[in-house]
Amino acid sequence: MSDEVKIEIDDLVPIYAPKSQSILSSLEQHDIRIEYQCRSGYCGACRVKLLEGRVDYDEPPLAFIKENEILTCCSKAITDLKLERPLT
Repeated sequence: MSDEVKIEIDDLVPIYAPKSQSILSSLEQHDIRIEYQCRSGYCGACRVKLLEGRVDYDEPPLAFIKENEILTCCSKAITDLKLERPLT
């Protein structure tokens, strides 16, 4: 079993990231910018649409998210992911 997952976001080149790291941190390490503020799941600024895959949270996020959304600051990938950033 691999300790890394593939993360695809929009039409960017896929990245490979450790399962143990938050999705936001992994994206930042590859110079992919995602809006964020709290890094704790309170504000919801880092919300993205989950197109494929599964994530887990160390603690349930307090910000409201829809069924097909995740908070990148406090979630970790369980499987390979396909994500879509919100329109800004």
